[in-house]
Amino acid sequence: MAFEPVPLQPLERGYLRVLRIRSALGWLIALAVAVAVDVFLHWRTDISPGFVVGAVGLFGVVSIIFLVPRRWRRWGYAFTDRELHVAYGWFTRVYTVVPVSRVQHIDVSQGPIERSANVATLILHTAGTENSLVALSGISRQRAEDIRDVIRSRISDAPW
Repeated sequence: MAFEPVPLQPLERGYLRVLRIRSALGWLIALAVAVAVDVFLHWRTDISPGFVVGAVGLFGVVSIIFLVPRRWRRWGYAFTDRELHVAYGWFTRVYTVVPVSRVQHIDVSQGPIERSANVATLILHTAGTENSLVALSGISRQRAEDIRDVIRSRISDAPW
């Protein structure tokens, strides 16, 4: 049986904002650590203050402006009536196909940052132990609920 590629849909544009906010929060923590390192280095040696903070800050800004959108563009998904296809990855490309018949539990989650951008995460729990959880972030809440409802109806129609 040959694999036929399914055309993938991009994630919602609002998810790019979510990724940028999350990245900025991570870089703020890194910046706080850099300030402590900078103070320590200035106190122990005569390295001018701002050396470490400047490097971390510059890399953080470059990351938020250029690397985050590149990561966002590499995500895609497709939902047929029988399967959910999820593809992501920049260096290592991952393509996951989840048959609806393998789904045991479905979650739709939305944190405060996601809520502000009107996106949600669809989480599918499948049979098995390894890789039994597939998360699709960055789709609209309505789309996540629609997929959830279709899968739930398929699960309830399945003969036990």
